[in-house]
Amino acid sequence: MLKNDIKKAMKHLSSKDKVLSTIIKTNGIINLTQHKQYFNHLLKAIIGQQLSVYASASIFKKFMAFYKNSPEPHLIVQTDDAALRSLGLSNAKVKYVKDLSQKIISGEVRLKGLTKKTNEKILTELTIVKGIGVWTVHMFLIFKLGRLDVLPFSDLGIRKSIMLHYNLKKLPDEKKIKSLAAKNNWHPYSSVASLFLWMSLDNKNES
Repeated sequence: MLKNDIKKAMKHLSSKDKVLSTIIKTNGIINLTQHKQYFNHLLKAIIGQQLSVYASASIFKKFMAFYKNSPEPHLIVQTDDAALRSLGLSNAKVKYVKDLSQKIISGEVRLKGLTKKTNEKILTELTIVKGIGVWTVHMFLIFKLGRLDVLPFSDLGIRKSIMLHYNLKKLPDEKKIKSLAAKNNWHPYSSVASLFLWMSLDNKNES
């Protein structure tokens, strides 16, 4: 299903935006998949904040092993803070994983039926959790739920790529990015536009 959607997105973006048309021709097809185990993905996002890929993976592996690869909200809430810190979590991240767990237990955050909720609803619901901000939710929507129309305006890579490709003198802010996306008709495929912008930046860095 997503493959067909991405082909439609590529055709749409190529016809509406000359810059993206060139990037798409240069980079070819991209992939976007949907995942489950939402709780685990959110835990990983929290634990990995402000860490290198290697450090994040190492700590998350220890975290998962501690819970025998089946972390549950009630188990995390019951775990002693010192035990979580011994796995490599900072004091703040201990609070964050427990806050997420507690809000799931209380029903403030509902991960069941997430695929039926709008992007806006998911953003509102998840950002009440300490340690989960707009950027984290945008990444979750794109890379875990496979949502096609997410504009990650706070992402530094997207801001850099837009500045380079659209000949801007400085990094664009949220208002500028939303204006540019609207002008070039990225909707309803803003995620796909973003994926190509990320890819083009990677290619520039490699060259």
